[in-house]
Amino acid sequence: MHVDLNADMGESFGPWKMGDDRALLDTVTSANIACGGHAGDADTMAATMALAHRNGVGIGAHPGFMDLAGFGRNRMSVPRATLQNHIRYQVAASIGMARAVGAKVRHLKLHGALSNMASEDAVLARDLYEAALSVDPDLIIMILAATAHQEAVEELGCKWAGEIFADRAYNDDATLVDRSKPGAVIHDPDVAGKRVVAMVKAGAIITQTGKHIPASIDTICLHGDTPAAVQIAQSVRRILEAADITVRTFVGR
Repeated sequence: MHVDLNADMGESFGPWKMGDDRALLDTVTSANIACGGHAGDADTMAATMALAHRNGVGIGAHPGFMDLAGFGRNRMSVPRATLQNHIRYQVAASIGMARAVGAKVRHLKLHGALSNMASEDAVLARDLYEAALSVDPDLIIMILAATAHQEAVEELGCKWAGEIFADRAYNDDATLVDRSKPGAVIHDPDVAGKRVVAMVKAGAIITQTGKHIPASIDTICLHGDTPAAVQIAQSVRRILEAADITVRTFVGR
């Protein structure tokens, strides 16, 4: 049994720092690097990609709404064609920067509110993924497992990897509990590690109510912007390996 560990990173902007990417890159096997839409800038993208490449960590584009002020967590109404071009713009920047530092973008993961909206709307998810694949048809699409994301990639016939979250609670429809609600974000590293092992072994998402939703679990997300991010990442990896679950970069389905 094996699984990938991924983290969102490269989200600093100018002199403002977000998270400890260097420490996370010692633990995770895939990195979702901001493309300048919801966070990040050219210098941050280049430095994070170069470090991920040196560490042998798989690199992914992490596009979201063009919403620096709201960190991409505001649900926005954007004309569909424009939104698709925003995805193309961010993915192309990511691919170009990776090439410049001698690396390669292998996967894509949507960020924040845009990802949450797509998890509820298969047509939106398909439109966004088609836009990304129009830039690079070989991208592996990292999806929120058992949601409308999966319906979209199965229709497209592209490579994909199913993702669950170590530090987020789930609703009974496999969507994430809204961050504004109590218990939505898990801060205890031991709790995060144990629940992930339970889900991987069960092959299912375990919701707040205890419901088991069968899911294709290829990768586990560890958010890089929480105070305990590094501790959660280390705990999750340690507990997974202690349970004889190998941690390695995903290959896609």
